[in-house]
Amino acid sequence: MKERAARKLAVILHADVVASTVLVHRHETLSHERIRDAFHRFSGSVNAYGGTTREIRGDALVAEFQRASDAVTAALAFQIQNAEHNATLEEDIRPRLRIGISVGEVIIADHTVTGAGVVLAQRLEQLAEPGGVCIQGAAYETIPRRLPFDYENLGERALKGFEEPVRVLRVTLRPGESVPAPDHVGAAVALGSGRPMSRRIAPAFIALLIMAAGGLAWWQPWKPGLEPGSPERMDLPLPGKPSIAVLPFDNMSDDPKQEYFVDGITEDLITDLSKVSGLFVIARNSTFVYKGRSPDVRRVAEELGIRYVLEGSVRRSGDQMRVNAQLIDAVTGGQIWAERYDGSLIDVFALQDNVTRQIVAALAVNLTSEEQHHTAAEETVSPRAYDAFLQGWEFYRRFSADDFEKAIPHFERAVGLDPDYGRAYAALASIYWESVRQGESWTLKLVPDRLDHESFLVARDRAEKYLGLAMKQPSPLAHRVLSAMYWDYRQF
Repeated sequence: MKERAARKLAVILHADVVASTVLVHRHETLSHERIRDAFHRFSGSVNAYGGTTREIRGDALVAEFQRASDAVTAALAFQIQNAEHNATLEEDIRPRLRIGISVGEVIIADHTVTGAGVVLAQRLEQLAEPGGVCIQGAAYETIPRRLPFDYENLGERALKGFEEPVRVLRVTLRPGESVPAPDHVGAAVALGSGRPMSRRIAPAFIALLIMAAGGLAWWQPWKPGLEPGSPERMDLPLPGKPSIAVLPFDNMSDDPKQEYFVDGITEDLITDLSKVSGLFVIARNSTFVYKGRSPDVRRVAEELGIRYVLEGSVRRSGDQMRVNAQLIDAVTGGQIWAERYDGSLIDVFALQDNVTRQIVAALAVNLTSEEQHHTAAEETVSPRAYDAFLQGWEFYRRFSADDFEKAIPHFERAVGLDPDYGRAYAALASIYWESVRQGESWTLKLVPDRLDHESFLVARDRAEKYLGLAMKQPSPLAHRVLSAMYWDYRQF
């Protein structure tokens, strides 16, 4: 039964693992184990100080508190304990966290928390140093001065998604002091003022509500004054050729359901740039960890070990679309190139090719003779088919029987609009072959009109049929499915 959605004012803590992608690249299994252990220990600290861990998703943790003093104390207690724990580890896999704390309105439903308060805590977390804690000015106003904390005023900051600047403070434990025990925090709060707690917190809450009432406005990514990155601080050395990360483009459409289209544009730009041998391009799985996080370009460069960052936005209304893109040199902090494209859905392939060529020209990359004559291969002549494919691809990437079931009608519609659409056939082949690998629980889901072993045979036959059609216009996905089939058939 679904939990009823509830709105309320709360103190939100958002924590994120620093350079989690780099850690995973070093040792995937060990990194996941240690990140999970860090969040388990952090949840213990949250609970000890009266908070509730609402979500742990990937490399991020979200917790709710009633009092900012409890949230700050829990955060500092964990950061100190985590630093001591990491010092005992031998391998160079030591998860460090940044933490942000805000006061704001949130919506709680199905054991998750969303809303402006969560977004603000995330923005504050991105301003914190590794192992550090940043808090909102409104939260600071509610913390008793009896607690042994030092505060560094970072000033008014313009944060993405918020029209009004937000006062930000860095909080640390006062030298020579100890983190208060949970009961002592409560006592300090009770003694901090003769006024009731609700009356002392009210002005800060009201100020936050006024700010939230202004609405969330998308920050345009072309503003000057980017802080340059430092090659010396990079977690990985710069490659010997121009290196670039394509960040997930922002969905500026009125319809949030257009997210699939925006992600598809981003992913295909990554693919097109990867075909240029003179470029070092960060993979989609590494850059999409920044989705929805409005990362600092400098930090992206330092965490991924790259020099250039491409970011932008897509606005789509019906068949019309507008794409903004800019290329930034993260080492100098300067903008190399920026452009706005207006067109219809039918122009989407030419647009992707144009962006790729502009980047290659801006970075003075020497193309091979084959690359000089290359234009972005139009995998389909039908923009409608491409749109249907991207809708299916959104479900496909979630990789479960239920999501595969939702993806199939979109891919079938894509091949119906373009009977020569190799990539869509390959996606269908992949779905049915994966169901064969998973067994009858999956095949019965995807072939519901058959029973038991018969559904298994039908799924296998469909996979082989669709792969045969896919290989008429081979794609990387088609080759991947073919290799999986050879492997499973032991045809090495």
